[in-house]
Amino acid sequence: MIIYVGPLVLGLLLGFIIGSRIKMNPESKINFDASVYLIFLIIAFIVAYFVGPFPYYLDTPFASGFVAAAVGIILGKLIFGRDRTPKKVEG
Repeated sequence: MIIYVGPLVLGLLLGFIIGSRIKMNPESKINFDASVYLIFLIIAFIVAYFVGPFPYYLDTPFASGFVAAAVGIILGKLIFGRDRTPKKVEG
């Protein structure tokens, strides 16, 4: 079994860039807990299975570049997508 690195690296890089651009809206009441990331990964694996491997890439039964992009989105969001402005202290 050969693992093709090209789709994995490209998917991870593209997902990381997209994930780093996701910012939280301070006026929104939406919270992204660990359960949201878990559901996102499960759905990404299901979609990647139905998409299937890229043509001539028979290393796994799912689109490995798609899963790498989903992991990259989560990593980019967790590393660079956070708000770095200091919060106001009430007192």
